[in-house]
Amino acid sequence: MSRGGVAAVAAAALVVLLLATTGCAELGYYAQSTSGHLDLVRRARPAQDWLSDEATPAALRDRLQLAQRLRDFAVAELKLPDNRSYRSYADLGRPYAVWNVVAAPELSLTLQTWCFPVMGCVGYRGYFDAKAAEAMAGQLRERGLEVSVYGVPAYSTLGWTNWLGGDPLLNTFIGWSEAELARLIFHELAHQVAYANDDTAFNESFATAVERLGGARWIAASGRPGEDAAGARRRAEFRVLTLRTRTALDGLYRSDLPEADKRRRKAELMAAMRAEHAALKAGAWGGFAGYDRWFERANNASLAVQAAYDSLVPAFERLFDAQGRDFDRFYREVKRLAALPKDQRRATLQMPS
Repeated sequence: MSRGGVAAVAAAALVVLLLATTGCAELGYYAQSTSGHLDLVRRARPAQDWLSDEATPAALRDRLQLAQRLRDFAVAELKLPDNRSYRSYADLGRPYAVWNVVAAPELSLTLQTWCFPVMGCVGYRGYFDAKAAEAMAGQLRERGLEVSVYGVPAYSTLGWTNWLGGDPLLNTFIGWSEAELARLIFHELAHQVAYANDDTAFNESFATAVERLGGARWIAASGRPGEDAAGARRRAEFRVLTLRTRTALDGLYRSDLPEADKRRRKAELMAAMRAEHAALKAGAWGGFAGYDRWFERANNASLAVQAAYDSLVPAFERLFDAQGRDFDRFYREVKRLAALPKDQRRATLQMPS
């Protein structure tokens, strides 16, 4: 499942609004992004302050201590940035940090994109208010697009707001399992290492590769290598199922079949995907319901955004191996690729090692 990834509209807005490089139509959007992020910053306190406060609940204290160990591990073992991010904590009083809106045509897996000065074009639009996200979703549906609105527990400001204290730990994810918390922190920190304008799949797949590599290394170092085995198996089977469905749909949409036939076959493929999920849930997953909502609401938009987090991960894993499984060398190569034109970047990344 997606973590929220960059979702750095707030950080971009801080820069964009100051530069006043956009028209009035977008100022309201940038204003909510800026005010939403500044509210998050205002709520954050250093983790050490929470740990020193006798009023901090024991459960939260334990999670903050774990998060600081993960943060130290990220620097020492994964060579991720050593800065102020995830050294503070904020309770937002809501279940998500932001809500993302993604959209795709009825017969295509190509995401609608929005372009911003500084950060380029991305395949989502983030809101700090759920009602505002739903309002945008309604406008997109009126245009005939398939839309997905989903809550994001965390987002990265790409290191641009370290002067404000960096990205804090949040109540929206601090209570996750140890393995999930590790992967999220590693994923979001990876966004501070490399970022390619106009290439959401490159950015999110890179961060996902780091979260998987780092998560596996953390679990191994903890001396509990089998702790996340069931979750890892479910995630892998989810990826296989959704990839198979995306591949079939993409081939269908690109075919010369009449649109009526495409719609009929699309309905069959989506029904087959949901049936396979139901079988996995009842069988190998032992009733695990964590993916229920995703499958209930699955459409072209949710499948397309899932691809952004998964599609290039195998290529990044091969690149990591080619760099001797050395994180410093790996990051240098990723940053080199990020600076290339998109077509050249993709061709180089996916070239056999």
